[in-house]
Amino acid sequence: MSWQAYVDSSLVGTGHIDKAAIISAAGDSTWAATPGFTLSADEMKFISAVLGDNGKGSNVDKVFAEGLHVAGQRYVAFNIEGRHVYGRQGKTGVIIVKTTQAILVAHYGENAVAGNSTQTVEALADYLVKAGY
Repeated sequence: MSWQAYVDSSLVGTGHIDKAAIISAAGDSTWAATPGFTLSADEMKFISAVLGDNGKGSNVDKVFAEGLHVAGQRYVAFNIEGRHVYGRQGKTGVIIVKTTQAILVAHYGENAVAGNSTQTVEALADYLVKAGY
């Protein structure tokens, strides 16, 4: 399956996610994305750095203090542990999960159940890790 198919089918296609992107674990390239959901180079690098801190460190402290920017929007982080970052902006939110080689960045809308959205992204991440990605 192509990276774009994972975005279209395994994330957005579930109905729990409305926009998503898959970027490299190094934060230096976008592998696939929903049209119009574009992360800047600085956003990708910073997300990679935060996930590299493993839930502790100055980048994590900065996110808790200042928020996390994804596709030009600021989100308040409420959970940063190991391989994931969860953030909210009003009734919407982002779920960011790192696999061995990739970072899944998913957005859910106002009508989504956050727990279902989180489970969708975490399940795809588990699958990719088992497949070596």
